[in-house]
Amino acid sequence: MTEPKEAVFKPEKLSSQDKASMTDKAARQIITAESDQRARKTERLRQLREAQEAATAATPHPPAKRPSGKK
Repeated sequence: MTEPKEAVFKPEKLSSQDKASMTDKAARQIITAESDQRARKTERLRQLREAQEAATAATPHPPAKRPSGKK
């Protein structure tokens, strides 16, 4: 063991500003990742909805039957 015990067992203390910046950086990365994931999901769902609407518009609905006035 060529290193002193203090260097091995006691990590250097971080200042509160360093802790805050690390937390801020981690939070921003998480928020960015979630935002990107949400944008991809929204685009995928939009494409599926447009395809479904196009398929529905291509096939006309049969006219609805009216109930007779006689009972």
